[in-house]
Amino acid sequence: MANADLKANRPLSPHLQVYRLILTMLMSILHRITGAGLYFGTVLVAFWLVAAASGPAYYEFANAVFGSWFGRLVLFGFTWALMHHMLGGLRHFIWDMGRGFKLEAANWMAKATIIGSVSLTILLWIIGYMVR
Repeated sequence: MANADLKANRPLSPHLQVYRLILTMLMSILHRITGAGLYFGTVLVAFWLVAAASGPAYYEFANAVFGSWFGRLVLFGFTWALMHHMLGGLRHFIWDMGRGFKLEAANWMAKATIIGSVSLTILLWIIGYMVR
């Protein structure tokens, strides 16, 4: 027969309260979140394509939705998620080649991913408004 006190004396599994949030951990979490965001954003792209194929009235409606301040905010977030996930994928590709596992290199690549994703997003939006 199992002893009830034995269960109470076992150590607990480590949880988020035990770990200190470090940059590479945050980047892993953000990579997963941006992947889920890209799934949602792809549904929006499909909506826009279906609206474009459905005729001028539906296309104007989709453009009105995406052209509003909230729609532009969502599109900006989608662009950032796309850039961040892409650069995170390149980081993982470097790791797949067996490089960048040292702490300094991993932290440098994490910082470069953040700076690069924000910079590329802003650059793409500037170019988008210039050619508009």
